Amino acid sequence: MPDPTRDACETRDAHDPLRPFRDEFVLPDGLIYLDGNSLGALPRHTAERVAHVVTQEWGQGLIRSWNDAGWFDKPRTLGDRVGGLIGAEPGTVVVCDSTSVNVFKALSAALSLRPDRDVIVGDRDNFPTDLYITQGLAGDHEHRLISVDGPSLAEVLDERVAVVLLTHVDYRTGRMYDMAAVTEQVHAAGALIVWDLCHSAGALPIDLDGCGADFAVGCTYKYINGGPGSPAFIHAATRHHEATQPLSGWHGHARPFEFTGTYEPAAGISRFLVGTPPLLSYAGLEASLDLWDRVDLTALRTKSLALTDLFIDLVDSRLGGRVEVATPRDHAVRGSQVSLRHEDGYAVMQALIARGVIGDFRAPDLIRFGFTPLYTSYVDVWDAVATLADVLETEEWRESRFAKRLLVT
Repeated sequence: MPDPTRDACETRDAHDPLRPFRDEFVLPDGLIYLDGNSLGALPRHTAERVAHVVTQEWGQGLIRSWNDAGWFDKPRTLGDRVGGLIGAEPGTVVVCDSTSVNVFKALSAALSLRPDRDVIVGDRDNFPTDLYITQGLAGDHEHRLISVDGPSLAEVLDERVAVVLLTHVDYRTGRMYDMAAVTEQVHAAGALIVWDLCHSAGALPIDLDGCGADFAVGCTYKYINGGPGSPAFIHAATRHHEATQPLSGWHGHARPFEFTGTYEPAAGISRFLVGTPPLLSYAGLEASLDLWDRVDLTALRTKSLALTDLFIDLVDSRLGGRVEVATPRDHAVRGSQVSLRHEDGYAVMQALIARGVIGDFRAPDLIRFGFTPLYTSYVDVWDAVATLADVLETEEWRESRFAKRLLVT
């Protein structure tokens, strides 16, 4: 089958049901942004919303805004809205802290529910923060950590395993776990599961409740477009709301404004809160969630697969074996990114960025492209592959300026 023409891609864009959302983002002219899996684009309404919090809620309302503007309840109200994106019922998600802190809280809570077990299992390809937090927690609690490749999970699940921590979509390759099947497998062994949703929340439909998940964590600055440093979230199924999490901060207290000298955990999901919420960051997330409230997640997934299919097909036909597609081709196990292997991937990506096609690089040899269906177009995909083909054909990436490593890759 011949490659689609650029005109054919323009036609697909014209009939795209998600097309109107593109106009609600700030996208610089002459730039193709395929790094929303690392930092989402800026919604147009965000600056106005943040300015309102600064000038009105803070500037005029001052401390009264903790009540009048609902500041104190934001972790819960925003949590319920994020819960709608991940298939979690109201009252089971709070937006707070960072992913790292929430991984610590979720794992600790799970361990408290399985005190007779001493093993934590993680995927050796988990995102580094998951690996590092797990390593530290295992050492502090004298638990044993077992790292596995995903397919070998069944080989280690036994009566010693307390909790399994897995990243739903692998940040390197875009490989996706079958959440329902893996959760059932873990539960059959008597263990609990914590899902890291950083690379799937806002990229595809998730059904935590339907899958019977125990805990989940994730960030809001990638596909959800909450902005750099926007707060993370933590989910705990209702049946686990009595679990103990060790960060017994003021905002997780049952009656914080009684100022008692002894900690008493709040009922429900609020016990997973710790300290003062970042209200200015919440404002950016709130603006983005105003968009997400209108998104059909089924249509989102349909377009995500269509975009990644188009990218893979064009790479196969136009790049002449110069790169290797590292992302699964099977829809059932593919997230919303495509990663390509090239031995000089860093330099190739720098050359692309210089041409106005922004993706990123992950060591040792992966160039990543994230496909965010709310604002990525089919023409973007066509143009990105055409640019990549030219960079590889001309070997422009061999220029010395592209070999200099920047701090953030």
